[in-house]
Amino acid sequence: MEFKVIREKLSSRGGGIEIDLTPFGKKWEGEKMTAYQNYLGGGMLGSIANDCTFDDWRSDKVLEIIATNLRKYFAELMEIDYEEHKSRPVSAY
Repeated sequence: MEFKVIREKLSSRGGGIEIDLTPFGKKWEGEKMTAYQNYLGGGMLGSIANDCTFDDWRSDKVLEIIATNLRKYFAELMEIDYEEHKSRPVSAY
């Protein structure tokens, strides 16, 4: 799956990536999705999470697939093991 990246910020303390959803269909024209990772402290990063500008995006199966692939892509960019980080909390708070 290829993404049209709008914004990307990666660091040892987490970061995020934002994509344009327009290429995935007219239904999502102008909508955006992010994958992000928070710093938990003590040198540890949390689980990779998603957010989207499309209302109720979690109930859309296509957007859920895009979100999963975006999390995996973000893990590749961060050079971390996606499966290892899945069980971690998203935030320390």
